[in-house]
Amino acid sequence: MFTIDDLADRLGGYLPQNEIQQVKRAFYYAEQAHDGQRRRSGEPYVTHPLAVANILANMHMDHQSLMAAMLHDVIEDTGVGKEALAEQFGKPVAELVDGVSKLTQITFEDKAVAQAENFQKMVLAMSRDIRVIIVKLADRLHNMRTLGALRPEKKRRIARETLEIYARIASRLGINTIRVELEDLSFQALHPMRAERIKRAVSSARGHRRSAIRQVQNALQQSLDDEGLPGTVIGRQKHLLSIYKKMRDQRKSFAEIMDVFGFRIICDDVDSCYRILGVVHNLYKPVPGRFKDYIAIPKANGYQSLHTTLFGSGGMPIEVQIRTREMEAMANNGIAAHWLYKAGQTQHPIAEGSHARARSWIKGLLEMQRHAGDSLEFIEHVKNDLFPDDIYVFTPKGDIMELPQGATVIDFAYSVHTDIGNGTIACRIDRHLAPLSTRLESGQTLEIITAPGGRPNLAWLNFVVTAKARSAIRHALKHQQHTEAVQLGRRLLNKSLADFETSLEELPEAPLASLLAELGLKNEDALLESIGLGTRVAHVVARRLIDLQQGESRSEGEPERRAHGPIVISGAEGMVIKFARCCHPLPGDPVIGHLSVGKGIVVHRAECRNLGELRNDPDKLFALEWSDDIAEDFPVALRLEVESRRGLVAELAGLVTDADANIERIGIEERDARLATVNLILSVRDRVHLARIIKRLRNLSHVGRISRVGN
Repeated sequence: MFTIDDLADRLGGYLPQNEIQQVKRAFYYAEQAHDGQRRRSGEPYVTHPLAVANILANMHMDHQSLMAAMLHDVIEDTGVGKEALAEQFGKPVAELVDGVSKLTQITFEDKAVAQAENFQKMVLAMSRDIRVIIVKLADRLHNMRTLGALRPEKKRRIARETLEIYARIASRLGINTIRVELEDLSFQALHPMRAERIKRAVSSARGHRRSAIRQVQNALQQSLDDEGLPGTVIGRQKHLLSIYKKMRDQRKSFAEIMDVFGFRIICDDVDSCYRILGVVHNLYKPVPGRFKDYIAIPKANGYQSLHTTLFGSGGMPIEVQIRTREMEAMANNGIAAHWLYKAGQTQHPIAEGSHARARSWIKGLLEMQRHAGDSLEFIEHVKNDLFPDDIYVFTPKGDIMELPQGATVIDFAYSVHTDIGNGTIACRIDRHLAPLSTRLESGQTLEIITAPGGRPNLAWLNFVVTAKARSAIRHALKHQQHTEAVQLGRRLLNKSLADFETSLEELPEAPLASLLAELGLKNEDALLESIGLGTRVAHVVARRLIDLQQGESRSEGEPERRAHGPIVISGAEGMVIKFARCCHPLPGDPVIGHLSVGKGIVVHRAECRNLGELRNDPDKLFALEWSDDIAEDFPVALRLEVESRRGLVAELAGLVTDADANIERIGIEERDARLATVNLILSVRDRVHLARIIKRLRNLSHVGRISRVGN
């Protein structure tokens, strides 16, 4: 059984004695705090924090991280508080322990909400000290190693969470050794029979291929020795989940995947990496398009290596990775290498670069957290952002930006800065104008064009892929809707107050404050937003304000007074004035506004049949009139009865275009061999513009009846 003395011996290789003593003191404190507690397996509970500390010792983590590992369950599972830990072991260790501890103060009805809140708390702790997540990963790894004592459904839930969140975080931080083990343990818990079959098949295949692997390995090593290049060739093992994923996603058989031989060449410096690449390509022919240079352009987690695929003897595929010893340490330990080099009192640029990237990633998480509506939305963003294959594009100044596969121009704009994303109106890719929804490819140069009046579009959410862009767009749209709802609410309330010969600006503060307290609202904007979004009726609010101002309720016999002046609309009000799709109102049509809860005012044509029941509720209907200054286009639906003929669609499209309008949608229904019905959705300026188009259509000899669709 592994003991604290065994751990102390291991720590003696890189920590001074005084720090080892502090780690031992933390262990004895935890042992006393957890006295009498046992794990599901029956072992004393303190074996868990000792095992977590041992995992961190393998990564050469500092003594404070090891102390936090010893104490990480003390706050949650015993009566010891954070202040007591700070007094005993110092504030940094207490903060680490608090960051790793689970939420206990809040009771959640939904387990998913609890896990999301827990993760959200951990992100905040990570922003203060990134060691929190490394201790948490080690904690999760030991829990996964000891899943056997749990119920099957609990095993699956923990394994799924590990795969979706913690394994991906380990990947993002470059801690490959932990990532691989977390993935394989999760796979075995979720699919035990599949994992066992693949494990047996791998063991069998390795035995059959041993001589072929040794032959390729010897050939690679001999080539390096002949050129006088110092380097070590080692075989590379595929892990269970990666084999399963390739079989499932690429629809390949087990034999096809195992036919690929993998090797890693470790050398002393970057110059040797590129020279070895030349030797390898001289020995075996490279596969076109399968070379990747992650040394010149590292991955987001700091991973650096040269990757190439070769045709071996008999066409056998050989995958080779070439990297330095420092890059190998980074590939295995990721951000933890920062402390590995720190323990040796050296500052290594690769480790420092990884640390800086991790901090940048956490900064992005915090920004997403601020924009997310709740913890579940936030954790969904994080899952989406953890972490597909990457592409690399350039800014006009030549800076490299890393984005996930499938990213668009809008994703790029938000990755530069949230304000640039919000203000984007156009872009150039390699100096040519391109749509904002364009999917980017590695090597492209992008220039974003912004404007002060630019603002996000709801349609952007249909094609962006990065969590940062998605959360920033939603946040901006919520703010935009709030602003527009407040403006509309102010107009509606002033319209109702005008009938009482006053306005919101002229009202004393006292009645407004009384009403806000009565309704439980924070401020005036909250009241106006609720009116603009239709959750409160402007006339009722106005009448209550007047009652409060006069200090008495309106007498029963007093008639209600309503303001009859119509609201003027221009079509450019934004998200809180919408135009009904049932009747497609146009400037020039008599229109009525219907107050829809959560949407604001929906504009209908006055004769629209869908307003039938609402006409009995005058508090929710508003007289509207069109502004004289309208620059928008509006959709309108037409139905044409025509004689079927060749080139009909092209002829109609040409006529509509000549009339300075656009066809948004066209559909043809054949009634018989001779006649057909054409359904058109056009974009037009106003009713006069529509009349001009209809007149042109009537001049066509094969067009019969034309009607405007709208109930």
